[in-house]
Amino acid sequence: MDSVCPFGFCGTLGRHSKSGHNGQVNIAQHSTPHPAPAKATVFVPPTPGSLRRITLIGSTGSIGTQALEVIAAAPERFTVAALSGGHNLGLLATQAVATRAGAVGCADPDVDALAAAIRAAAEAAGVRGYDPQLFAGPTAATAIAGFEGADVVLNGITGSIGLAPTLAALNAGHLLALANKESLIVGGELVKAAAAPGQLVPVDSEHSALAQALRAGTPEEVNKLIVTASGGPFRGWSRESLADVTPAQALAHPTWAMGKVVTTNSATMVNKALEVIEAHLLFDIPLERIEAVVHPQSVVHSMVEFIDGSTIAQASPPDMALPIALGMGWPHRVPGAAAPCDWSGAASWTFEPLDTRAFPAIELAKEAAGTSPTHMAVYNAVNEEAVSAFHAGSIRFTDIVETIEAILDVYTPGTAGLDLETVLAAEDWARIAAAKRLESL
Repeated sequence: MDSVCPFGFCGTLGRHSKSGHNGQVNIAQHSTPHPAPAKATVFVPPTPGSLRRITLIGSTGSIGTQALEVIAAAPERFTVAALSGGHNLGLLATQAVATRAGAVGCADPDVDALAAAIRAAAEAAGVRGYDPQLFAGPTAATAIAGFEGADVVLNGITGSIGLAPTLAALNAGHLLALANKESLIVGGELVKAAAAPGQLVPVDSEHSALAQALRAGTPEEVNKLIVTASGGPFRGWSRESLADVTPAQALAHPTWAMGKVVTTNSATMVNKALEVIEAHLLFDIPLERIEAVVHPQSVVHSMVEFIDGSTIAQASPPDMALPIALGMGWPHRVPGAAAPCDWSGAASWTFEPLDTRAFPAIELAKEAAGTSPTHMAVYNAVNEEAVSAFHAGSIRFTDIVETIEAILDVYTPGTAGLDLETVLAAEDWARIAAAKRLESL
């Protein structure tokens, strides 16, 4: 039986290693907010069994730090090509020196501060002669994503700011391990058009699970995708009881350790809404055949239901090391990447339907995704603004999704073709509209 191959995931890999970087210093400070995409390079998959050079976008964040642990634990499989971080220059510099990354970028616009941090970290580590290529400013992540000394780019930053690096990695011909779901969701067909078969691999645990389970059948045999949700910290709460939720409560996720935005999105179910849309875009399954089900134990990460009544589930303890390792090594598994399920003792896995009245974010996202190519860009941008306002103490927890709905109701998409500027314009409009509404609450 042929396997389902979303974006060619199941194709045979066969790329030869590229030559390494030359180690020369080349400091480039970028100031253009949205650079034009580079001319696309033909994608050729990494050679099976070869040492894969990994570029990490968001190396100082949750996904990035875990990815570095995976790389350190499997030196025979992975090495670091380049790193891009935010404003934590101390941590970024320490990571760069430890991995000898050939290029380093930061969101901070002060390239001299980045250079000084790396010199200090190198001196503290007793390392001499380390001179990586440096990038600083708002387009540094995009420049790093296109760095030619990589085989795989892991995009692990949070938010739609990851769209430009995603497109840069694809245009550079790199295998893209995508943890930044927002870039696919807001970019939609723009990202899909840039990705060659087999070039885009999901890193979210749910979509990694689906990619694995889909290999059990052909596309024609798939009946339904079931995306699991832990239920977050407010599982079982009524809509009325959610009004007085505090930021501290929203960040108390029962299963996963994640960043502030993703954890808050999990509490509102916006994260699951984005994952449903991501599954639709990744695997070309209609939205009406994708469901979300609550699974508090977070052991079954997603399931595929086939037309003969079979349901294939992927199960493992909640640990992002497994999907990160699989994403960087796809389609090959990394031995010992994470601990397996313990079958020596009794355990219970439960499943329950989602309360769509208390958590309307998923149905709202499905409606938005089916309305226009830019509606999800608006959805995501408004959510980012509302989450920020919630943590600033300006709005209630329930105002987050209510604000998304209110702004979507007044949004009229343009008639121009879909390109990066169109998506960014929709986002800019959404953020301005959201800010006005949030100020009035």
